[in-house]
Amino acid sequence: MDDSDPLLRLTDHGLFCEAGNFRVDPWRPVDRAVITHAHADHACWGCRRYLTSAEGQHVLRVRMGREAVIDTSKFGEAVDLGGVRVSLHPAGHILGSSQVRVEHRGEVWVISGDYKIEPDATCSPFEPVRCDVFVTESTFGLPIYRWAPQAAVFAEVNAWWRSNREAGKASLLFGYSLGKAQRLLAGLDPEIGPIYTHGAVEKLNRAYRESGVPLPPTQYAGLRKGDWAGAMIVAPPSAHGTPWTRKFGATSTGFASGWMRIRGARRRKAVDRGFVLSDHVDWHGLLGAIDATAARKILVTHGYSAVVVKLLRERGLDAQALATRFEGEPDSNVAPEAEPELDDDPDANPDAGPLFGEEKS
Repeated sequence: MDDSDPLLRLTDHGLFCEAGNFRVDPWRPVDRAVITHAHADHACWGCRRYLTSAEGQHVLRVRMGREAVIDTSKFGEAVDLGGVRVSLHPAGHILGSSQVRVEHRGEVWVISGDYKIEPDATCSPFEPVRCDVFVTESTFGLPIYRWAPQAAVFAEVNAWWRSNREAGKASLLFGYSLGKAQRLLAGLDPEIGPIYTHGAVEKLNRAYRESGVPLPPTQYAGLRKGDWAGAMIVAPPSAHGTPWTRKFGATSTGFASGWMRIRGARRRKAVDRGFVLSDHVDWHGLLGAIDATAARKILVTHGYSAVVVKLLRERGLDAQALATRFEGEPDSNVAPEAEPELDDDPDANPDAGPLFGEEKS
């Protein structure tokens, strides 16, 4: 392995494999993009051709529009790109999320994209992939970030919903439209009451259902009028505090994010309840995932990369920070995500294009 001529290198368009003439998760339009998942900081709108997992094709189509050229491969299936062997492996982040394995002349790199270790009902579970070089995220790369089992979190969410129903309130739960919202829906108990969704969430629910992911029955909130007491409404964070939320009357608000682990995050977000639920790997999972690759070199990107690199070096590993434009999970102080008009019919804009370009988790 020649470190002076790496298999992938960072350019102003993203991670570039010169031997295969493709980029992984470019942040500017390119001719050939290999995509780990459909969140906007990893899937740039306007590329000439995309390669994504077969599992994730419907959600990427929603983001990129009908005209986008999208190739797919099954998990573990090798594709030849200019003599370079490329395969996609489950990352467990959202539906279709993949680690990208790149092999050329006996050298193997794996780009993790975003990932989590705990399986959930809405996507294929993470699988460790052995490699020479592992490019890993570190969104929650601090020891404080340790996740409780998701079953316990969903029990908290459903108990909160029941309490609100008994108090004659609607429950307004915020989670990012792609991935987090569907994971929340899959954890809700539909016996408690009816479930409604914001248009941006409902559009992506359809893509999940088309992909074979079972979700509880939901209704588009924009088409309903009347008493909302006892209902659950799932919406993106950008809907919080907008006129759209006033129609629900008396509500209790909740927000699901890994950042809720930090004291004061719920107060800064101005919600009644915070639920610690992230689609990213926590501290222990991150270190375990790195160990499982048996990589001789680790490149650490978006998140607490300096902290992770320092620890890995103390353990005798060759680790470096890699500066990218990936964002991980936006914290509670980021600018609101762009989305359709809040009361638009989900059918009104079949080609989302860049309109969904700010949807993240």
